[in-house]
Amino acid sequence: MRLQYPENIRIVSIPCTGKVDLIHILRAFEKGADGVYVVGCLEGECRYIRGNLRARKRVEKAQAILESVGIGGERVQMYNLSSSEGPKFAEFATEMTEKIKGLGPNPIKLNKKKAA
Repeated sequence: MRLQYPENIRIVSIPCTGKVDLIHILRAFEKGADGVYVVGCLEGECRYIRGNLRARKRVEKAQAILESVGIGGERVQMYNLSSSEGPKFAEFATEMTEKIKGLGPNPIKLNKKKAA
């Protein structure tokens, strides 16, 4: 089965969401991403014990930072799926894309264009 999700989604594969650091999320915004979402395994089912729990805390920290600097914490989300839920992944991708479209472009990107 071939999944259909928005073409503007860029997938970065890593062995465990526990490897996603706060700096990776923030750097995505610095480089112009309008939104970021992290998809990890179901809570309690992490192959690496607590990787997805660490990732959730980092996503929450990124949300707080982005909110405090005026970018908007809702531009970062975390979802939990099992590997057999491919159609749900596509659903989350579409949902997140629509949410970001509603929020508009990343303010950092807009400021860079104005400065140039």
